[in-house]
Amino acid sequence: MTETPVDQMTFEQAMKELEAVVGQLERGDVALDQSIALYERGAQLKKRCEDELKRAEEKVAAITLDAEGQPIGTTPVEGQ
Repeated sequence: MTETPVDQMTFEQAMKELEAVVGQLERGDVALDQSIALYERGAQLKKRCEDELKRAEEKVAAITLDAEGQPIGTTPVEGQ
């Protein structure tokens, strides 16, 4: 585990560490106390990844314009 606070990680950093945490937990070669700490860190990392993905999706939303060119809402890029 890195010492970087989860809320300061990029999506890529959080995902990489989350994969490492899952790997350690799946191997089962850590003590119970460390497993609990890893699980808690993993939950924080998962939330960070979800939040970053949501933020990215919101940035990707395209502005919908009416006939006069005025913004009337947004639609996801996939919906265009």
